[in-house]
Amino acid sequence: MNVQKEQAAQAALKYIEDNSIVGVGTGSTVNYFIDALASIRHRIEGAVASSEASAQRLKDHGIPVYDLNTVNSIPVYVDGTDEITQHMVMIKGGGGALTREKIIAAVAKQFVCIADESKLVDVLGEFPLPVEVIPMARSLVGREMVRQGGSPAYREGFTTDNGNIILDVHGLDLTMPLKMEQAINNITGVVCNGLFAMRPADVLLLGTKHGIEVMTSM
Repeated sequence: MNVQKEQAAQAALKYIEDNSIVGVGTGSTVNYFIDALASIRHRIEGAVASSEASAQRLKDHGIPVYDLNTVNSIPVYVDGTDEITQHMVMIKGGGGALTREKIIAAVAKQFVCIADESKLVDVLGEFPLPVEVIPMARSLVGREMVRQGGSPAYREGFTTDNGNIILDVHGLDLTMPLKMEQAINNITGVVCNGLFAMRPADVLLLGTKHGIEVMTSM
C-alpha cells in the first residue's frame, strides 16, 4: 500500500499551480506528498498546513508555511482520506486534524484527495467517524451519538491541535452522509465531525496495482 500511496502523492504534483500557496493535509499519504512537494518547492510560494505535524514536515523541507488568515486564496488543497466513495464523499480525521482539514478544504478552489485503493468503499461507515468535541461536552455528545444509533469511544490520551478531544463513533448509518454531517454538527459541544459531504473532494487520485486511477466528482 505504501507504493500506492507514494504513486498517488506524486500524481498530485501536476495539480499544483506555480507561485501559489498549496493547501496541505495530514496523514501518512500526505507525508509522501510533502516529500514530493519538496522537489518543486522553488515553483511555489509556500503552503498552509492542516496540522502542526504537517507544518513541521513542510518546514523541514524548507517550504514556507503560512497562517491561513494571511492567505487570499488556495488554488489546490491536497489531503488523504480514511474512507471515500465514488461520489467523493469521505470520512477523515483518523489523525485528529479534521477541523483544520475542513477549514482549508472550504477555502480551496479544488480539493484533490490522494489514497491507496483500500480506501475506496461503496458505503461509508466501516471506519469509525471521528467527532471533535469541547472537553466538557464529552458525555453530552456521547449520549447524543448513541441516540443517533452510534457507539462512541473516547480516544484516550489524544488532544487535537485545537485543544479538544475526539470521540470515534462506530456503527452509524451513513447512507445519507450529508444529513448526518449536518445533524452531528448541530449537537451542542461538537466542533466538527469527520464527514466530508458538504465539501467533498473534486478529484480522487487512487493508487492501484495497475497505476493511478483518476476519479472526479459527478
